[in-house]
Amino acid sequence: MIAAVIAFGSGVLVSPLTFELMEEAFAEGSPTFAIGGFLFGAVIYVAVVLLLDRLAERSPRREGRDPQDVVPGAQRVPETKEQAAVSGMALLVGAVIDGIPENTAICVGLGAEGQGLGPVLLGAVLLGNVPEIIASAVGMREEGRSRAYVLAVWGAVVIACTGATVPGYALLGDLSANLVGALLALTAGGILAMLADTMMPEAFANGEPVVALATAVGFACAFLLSHLTG
Repeated sequence: MIAAVIAFGSGVLVSPLTFELMEEAFAEGSPTFAIGGFLFGAVIYVAVVLLLDRLAERSPRREGRDPQDVVPGAQRVPETKEQAAVSGMALLVGAVIDGIPENTAICVGLGAEGQGLGPVLLGAVLLGNVPEIIASAVGMREEGRSRAYVLAVWGAVVIACTGATVPGYALLGDLSANLVGALLALTAGGILAMLADTMMPEAFANGEPVVALATAVGFACAFLLSHLTG
């Protein structure tokens, strides 16, 4: 069920990054700025992910940067304070990097070009992220982290992602048309890279083939609503 919910959220996110963000990027600026921004957004995401993977490898309790990537019996594995700090920072930054593109898309969806899609996108992100957060919290506890640690990490993620939403959209009005298009496309590139790296692999790794149907249903719902409210 968790995998299906995450897959549904993935499908919903595909629709706005295609028909809201990229279409608007092309309408606002030149194709060069739109495609350049899209690819740059994906490059930024991949570069940060590679850095986080290297940081996470420093902890003997982890197998990767995702909170669920915990070695068996992690609580009994010795770890220095420096290793714990680096591991925690990798988890925190990774969660923020995953969340900022989604929150930017929500803000764009709530704007003049997507008032109907914004609430649905918000719901899809909620449906996709809540199960992931629960699984992440379980992984942190298995790693030996305290409840205060888990709450502090996710509290920081909430503050960072929320703080980046409103001012990010407010800046759109002060930029040139080409830069607005590039920024919208950059957000789309970051979302697509995040989907390919995090949400979709996790859904298909932990769910039955029904997650493919859930992804399609999510896309269809968002696409239909965008046209009904367009």
